[in-house]
Amino acid sequence: MANNRIVFNVAGNMYRLIVSFNYRYRSGYIKFFGTHAEYNKVDAATVDQT
Repeated sequence: MANNRIVFNVAGNMYRLIVSFNYRYRSGYIKFFGTHAEYNKVDAATVDQT
C-alpha cells in the first residue's frame, strides 16, 4: 500500500485498522480505525484520523 501503510482486518473482518510505518525509526502510527462501512468512505493512502 502507498505511504508505507498496511491495512489489518480486525475481529473477523468487522473492523479495519490502517497503520503507517516508519521503518527507519521502527515505529507505527494508527491512521484509521473503523468499521468496513467507514473504511469504504476513506482513501486508505491519505487518511489521517486524529
